[in-house]
Amino acid sequence: MKVLMVEPGMEPYEKELNGLKEMQQAVGGLIQAIYPFEDKVAVVCDDEGMLKPNEFNRSMPGGYGGVFGPFFVCGLGVDDFVSLTPEQMQVYKKQFHQAELLLGVKGNTPVTLRVEPFKKRDGPKKERDKGAER
Repeated sequence: MKVLMVEPGMEPYEKELNGLKEMQQAVGGLIQAIYPFEDKVAVVCDDEGMLKPNEFNRSMPGGYGGVFGPFFVCGLGVDDFVSLTPEQMQVYKKQFHQAELLLGVKGNTPVTLRVEPFKKRDGPKKERDKGAER
């Protein structure tokens, strides 16, 4: 299924996930679904994301607080998760485009600062990047 992957500090990107094992690998643990939007989508994250040393990722509407660690957004079928429609993909890319820095918490509401995200970099690093690592 085609999902929108959202990692802390990073720009969201499309990813293909097939089966429970790949979903668990994508979020780094046992999956938990939350439903902060009226649209037929789920935000799938690590069930123990707040208990692990995960970075704050994004705040969620509807009293859900925030998500720690990576998560993905997928569509909802009758009994299971399904691919996002192209329209949903665009809506949630925009929704989660800006990264967030957690400044504090007021009740169950994260107080965050929205910042420009880093782009996901795939593949081998280029020679010019090697000097920047040192």
